[in-house]
Amino acid sequence: MKSHEFASLLCSRLCHDLLSPVGALNNGIELLADEHDPDMRARCLDLLSESARVSANKLKFFRLAFGAAGGFGDEVDTREARTVIQGLFGSDGRIRLGWMVDEQKMSKSALKILLNLVLLAGDSLVRGGSLTVGSEKHGGGLDIVVRAEGPRVVLDPQLKQALLGEVSEEAIAPRAASAWLIHLLASDGGGQVQVADGEEGMLLFGASLPA
Repeated sequence: MKSHEFASLLCSRLCHDLLSPVGALNNGIELLADEHDPDMRARCLDLLSESARVSANKLKFFRLAFGAAGGFGDEVDTREARTVIQGLFGSDGRIRLGWMVDEQKMSKSALKILLNLVLLAGDSLVRGGSLTVGSEKHGGGLDIVVRAEGPRVVLDPQLKQALLGEVSEEAIAPRAASAWLIHLLASDGGGQVQVADGEEGMLLFGASLPA
């Protein structure tokens, strides 16, 4: 797959995720323009505020997960990753977050793998639940683990195939762009990605990356 084709997939994924909150912003502005009742105007402003917050949180996450955020160095402060994860998944209380990352810094490619695994895991929690993120450095490299637990955990088979590299590049859909990015980053770095989704109510992702 050519780089511009993959960039198009990522852009399609980003636009899909931003469509709802940006659409809500537009609706709120239209309602506010036509509404004169003070209580209804206050509700419109609440809608605008919430939609703006959601849009900003998604953009911050995608900028770090897909883009070139994190400065000009080779490593990124993992506190940035924790902040954008909390903004995307932890702000409404539907998903409880656990953070077990001791490393203060992580390579940009490793951090992108972590964030995109979190994105897949968070999206799998259809009815909410808990999301635990962990990592451990060892002599041979870095291990990343992301666990999702909840009353209903669903991983699209196409996402799993893309994550494990079990699909042709031509068959990658925009919704699988994040999974394919993980596969590419792990493969290019000589690493491996594992998926355990056989237990009901739990999904486990792992990535082993060499030093």
